[in-house]
Amino acid sequence: MSEPTDLGAVFESIEAFLLGGPPNLTQGEVAERADVPLELARDLWRQLGFAHVTDDTAAFADSDVEALQLTADLLRMGILSPDSQAALVRTWGRSYARLAEWQVSLLAGLAVAGPDPDVRLAELAAGVLPRVEALQSYVWRRHLSSAASRLLTTGSPSNPERTMAVCFVDIVGYTAHSKSLEEEALVEWIEGFEQIATGTVVDLGGRVIKTIGDEILFTADDPVAAAEIALALTERGLDDDNPFPAVRAGIAYGLVVNRLGDVFGPTVNIAARLTSVARPGTVVLDRGAYLALSGVDDEPDEFEADAADEPSPAAQTPEDEGTDDSSGADLPGYRFRRLRRVSVKGYARLEAWRLKRPKDG
Repeated sequence: MSEPTDLGAVFESIEAFLLGGPPNLTQGEVAERADVPLELARDLWRQLGFAHVTDDTAAFADSDVEALQLTADLLRMGILSPDSQAALVRTWGRSYARLAEWQVSLLAGLAVAGPDPDVRLAELAAGVLPRVEALQSYVWRRHLSSAASRLLTTGSPSNPERTMAVCFVDIVGYTAHSKSLEEEALVEWIEGFEQIATGTVVDLGGRVIKTIGDEILFTADDPVAAAEIALALTERGLDDDNPFPAVRAGIAYGLVVNRLGDVFGPTVNIAARLTSVARPGTVVLDRGAYLALSGVDDEPDEFEADAADEPSPAAQTPEDEGTDDSSGADLPGYRFRRLRRVSVKGYARLEAWRLKRPKDG
């Protein structure tokens, strides 16, 4: 029987490979070599989410010195301003931490499938990671190109606000269904949802902002694109022969603040609230989305308040208290049903319309 391999030695070898050399520098030594104040270096490492080490721990390598020098260069060039530095660095740290966790889990899973996991892991690290690194750089550059194109055609570098459609799509009954699944089946179910939803968003002209477990958030410059995506996903979820889960969606259209790849503002909040009260398999719109899709210049306020404008203890489902009144200004591809106002957190009397195709009317 062969002697067991020293896993500690294997890890040290992989760590040296990843860092470009064995860690032999302390925090102070890295900061001194990079000619950067130690407090700034510590703050950057903390925001990146790196593990805390003591002052006398040799946990850094020459690559850390180079990275700190590059960061200092960006600060001197004004690329990383004091206002944006912390937020941008935190975003980098969170994004790469999640990616690294997934990649290590993937490699470890491949390694344990063989007779010598430690040796196999070292081989995978040396053979796979350089290719992954190159692909990550490629993907990043492609997204830079796309983002620059969108900014030049639809935005202003000095103004983070843009008018766009925001849509949330979430799985109906996720909590109950997830309790009945084993871990592996649950992961497969969620990954299937994310894969199909992401592909549909991209194919029909939207941009995925993020996925949050059982929910996906996307935006579209064209409200028609957002409507088509939401309808495609809800219709797919209603097909009993399709493994895609039943979903519901909420769309709002208006000014949105773009920041570090995420979106903020009342338009985003309203889209989330509408999703929370939509019935399974339905798409619910706010006033802005309704006006943009219907072509109506404005809609008179038909519903007068019949109670104090206070939110109810629980979110109402708009169809439950709605009306079958249909808009007379339907586009050829859509029909709209105005719903009675709903009370949700932050919005006491939120206007809503259900979006549907003519065949559903």
